[in-house]
Amino acid sequence: MADLLDGPSSARPGAGSAKESYTAEDIEVLEGLEPVRRRPGMYVGGTDERALHHLVAELLDNAMDEAVAGFATRIELELGPGDRVAVRDNGRGIPIDPHPKFPEKSALEVILTTLHSGGKFSGKAYATSGGLHGVGVSVVNALAEELEVEVARDRTLWRQRYRRGVPLGPLERIGAAPNRRGTMVSFVPDRTIFPDSVRFRPQLLYRMARSKAYLFRGVEIRWRCDPALLGEAADVPAEETFHFPKGLGDFLDSLLQGRGRLVDEPFAGEAELEGGGRLEWAIGWPADEEGYAGFYCNTIPTPQGGTHEAGLRLALLKGLRAHGERLGNKKAQLLTAEDVIGGAAVLLSLFLREPQFQGQTKERLVSPEAARLVEAALKDRFELWLGAHPADAARLLDALVARAEERLARRRARDEIGRKTATRKLRLPGKLADCARESREGTELFIVEGDSAGGSAKQARDRETQAILPLRGKILNVASATGDRLAANKELQDLVIALGCGTGRHLRLEDLRYEKIIVMTDADVDGAHIAALLLTFFFREMRPLIEQGRVFLAQPPLYRLSAGGQVAYARDERDRDRLLATLFKGKKNVEIGRFKGLGEMNPQQLKETTMDPRRRQLLLVRLEDVEGRSPADLVERLMGKKPELRLAFIQERALQVADLDV
Repeated sequence: MADLLDGPSSARPGAGSAKESYTAEDIEVLEGLEPVRRRPGMYVGGTDERALHHLVAELLDNAMDEAVAGFATRIELELGPGDRVAVRDNGRGIPIDPHPKFPEKSALEVILTTLHSGGKFSGKAYATSGGLHGVGVSVVNALAEELEVEVARDRTLWRQRYRRGVPLGPLERIGAAPNRRGTMVSFVPDRTIFPDSVRFRPQLLYRMARSKAYLFRGVEIRWRCDPALLGEAADVPAEETFHFPKGLGDFLDSLLQGRGRLVDEPFAGEAELEGGGRLEWAIGWPADEEGYAGFYCNTIPTPQGGTHEAGLRLALLKGLRAHGERLGNKKAQLLTAEDVIGGAAVLLSLFLREPQFQGQTKERLVSPEAARLVEAALKDRFELWLGAHPADAARLLDALVARAEERLARRRARDEIGRKTATRKLRLPGKLADCARESREGTELFIVEGDSAGGSAKQARDRETQAILPLRGKILNVASATGDRLAANKELQDLVIALGCGTGRHLRLEDLRYEKIIVMTDADVDGAHIAALLLTFFFREMRPLIEQGRVFLAQPPLYRLSAGGQVAYARDERDRDRLLATLFKGKKNVEIGRFKGLGEMNPQQLKETTMDPRRRQLLLVRLEDVEGRSPADLVERLMGKKPELRLAFIQERALQVADLDV
């Protein structure tokens, strides 16, 4: 090793790719905006579509800073031909007087051509702002093929043009502007930096403008787009004005429009924070548990959350646990923060004097004090909201506790699940006869009725690909059972463990251990009832398995017909009569045997009629409306907690029954 490290450079890996000498002449000093053009990823995260749109976000953030500071009421965002974007505001306008440190340049030119220059360091010009490092608009300028800036100040209009960050001339006085104020920046991205395939998308810019308007109720944002650029973006208008007097409350209403809600009244409000900051929030719980997380700091979206998110999670969790304790609901202590906001629509906008972000693209807030400030502002207010809305609070607490119990049941199942590997053996239900194949492809789990049928099925199966799980008697009807009973039911928990994918909102299809799940019950009324109970369980707790076409019903025969050495099987009376009229037509002394159950069939019969993929028939379980009723309505009507609905169903169809099997 010493010889390798100390030997000549020609003996080292990679030798020849660099010259032998290394002197002061090799040290480069990048000046002005050259660092941005050399390494755009350090400033905008790359050169892809996301980075391209980040340029527009930088300009919108500057305009929003003017609005939040109280100096602008209107912002305009326009997308024109040639990928030209323009952002205008009616704020104070970028200063155009000579800069004290660079008297030969205007302050405007210094801001556009010098990294880490701006008016947001001292806090004198802006109490809070999204721009912190003084690199936003200068980065846009560096990465723009063309950029033009107009400033209207003191009833005068000024303009300066740039190309790839370099001014094409001095700041020009255009003339009087008695009815105009503010800043306009328009630019075209540099195609030597961004590939031709990366273009501005009207949908993304439209949503960006709308979300900014939600974040500050005092601003009006006007969107315009050349109609020729809209293409298939049918949901994006050529022009629209955004103004939301309720701020995040309007945002939440738009997210939950047309959806069921666990709480009628959202938890929403605003508060002044210690040290001059401000907080606004709006939180709702949709019944479908399809949540949304929108966290912002100084109107900057922070998709990776951060300390303000941590403060919110802690405040809501503590508030709900305390509320549950007051009501004597001990199960509230099972809740975690993920239970509380995992399926919620959460919007939180924080304004801080000097926030700290992770990276220039500001995707995560890391200011330590944010967690404390947000928790302190929200916890007591949330507890007051829960007390003031007892019906909403009760529904919310019940739903979240059920979610926590489901999570714990999934954890218990996960602790016992895993695929067989060379180093680990599964701890699966003892009565499960698992298949030998390691991968899921081509494997099947037969859920059979009783140990007797299970014994025949185990002998009839293909051990490589077919697994057998016998169930003892009729399982729990999950449509009318509580979460506690479901979690305590051994038959269902064995089934969940065998499948390995979890239940409810925690179900993960990628963890499913078998390609097909086949319900194989007796071909009689009891067997049909057990199949209905199992399908109800799959529909309520594992619906994606049905939606993905993973659940099947086996079709075992009810009759065996034989005559003159010829044997056939019939699924039901109609099939029996068909065989008598065709295959056994004219034959005397046809022997007809009726199977009382799968356990009466010998393994060879079960294999050739029901389990052999080459000869069997399976029914795929699908979700379809029946007589105008949705699957959910039918399950509730036939299997739910209200017996009067089942009675009505039976009475409606009683006269249609020609042959009742009892």
